[in-house]
Amino acid sequence: MEPLLKVENLRIELATRDGIAPVIDDLTFSLGQGESISFVGESGCGKSMTALGLMGLLPEKVGRIASGKIIFNGEDLTTASEKRMREIRGNEISMIFQEPMTSLNPVYTIGEQIAEVLRAHQGLGRKAAWNSAIELLDAVRIPNAQRRVSDYPFQMSGGQRQRVMIAMALACEPKILIADEPTTALDVTVQAQIFDLLRDLRSQTSAAIILITHDMGAVAEMAERMIVMYAGRNAEQGPVEQIIDHPRHPYTRGLISCVPHIMAELTPERHELTEVAGIVPSLREFGKNQCLFASRCTDATQQCLDARPPEMEFEHGQRSACWHAKDV
Repeated sequence: MEPLLKVENLRIELATRDGIAPVIDDLTFSLGQGESISFVGESGCGKSMTALGLMGLLPEKVGRIASGKIIFNGEDLTTASEKRMREIRGNEISMIFQEPMTSLNPVYTIGEQIAEVLRAHQGLGRKAAWNSAIELLDAVRIPNAQRRVSDYPFQMSGGQRQRVMIAMALACEPKILIADEPTTALDVTVQAQIFDLLRDLRSQTSAAIILITHDMGAVAEMAERMIVMYAGRNAEQGPVEQIIDHPRHPYTRGLISCVPHIMAELTPERHELTEVAGIVPSLREFGKNQCLFASRCTDATQQCLDARPPEMEFEHGQRSACWHAKDV
């Protein structure tokens, strides 16, 4: 069975003051109907840029898809017209952005904003769209949806605004839902509620979910497969349990060692949390023919500096781009 989404050798470039930089470099992955995958990595590794590329929302005159394919339902989105992408965005592929307060229009009620999506993509009349907005708010567990539909964004808490964003994203029953850091700045209780909501909605609608996060704990809770990104490249990918139990890439091991409850499950003895030393390289370094993690890696050898490591395949579909992955 063909996957719902298949990304092949995707390369996204940005124009910078120092020249053209490949912010996404040879990325390949697939997504099945109803499946949940997660992109994980530090800020600046290309997670959100991947999502913008899938949605056709790269910054105009600055970003472009240089090569590769994005096959959605048998259609290559890299060659689709802007008109066609407008039909797909919000209708077949929807996105929940990081900060709802900057995504919601402060001068319109939340009901008007949800109804606008339904009128634009579903052709509903004003009354039908308004009634559907109330039903959607109820579906994402906003109390007193009949009354709150007339509220403005500033009248709602951060968690409620995020639920509104989820309602808008689900309004047209998309096949793919992209959640870009959906729990940023929310307390842990509200985070758990949002993840519970996403899981329930996924089971009800059969939508596939792409979760973008830097939180390995969220990945362990939400996703079936994960893709670890570093400096625009795929460092490691495979089933979540397999990677957490047997991480092959040193960057993945570093991310896992930062999460207390994951380490407590893996090692019953007391474990001192460690950090990944250093920072993600600047865009000037992206695209170099070497391992871009080498400067931060305690296992690095001259081979890591001389050539880019190929992806090696292991059991259960796990793949890792590290010269020393086979030695772990």
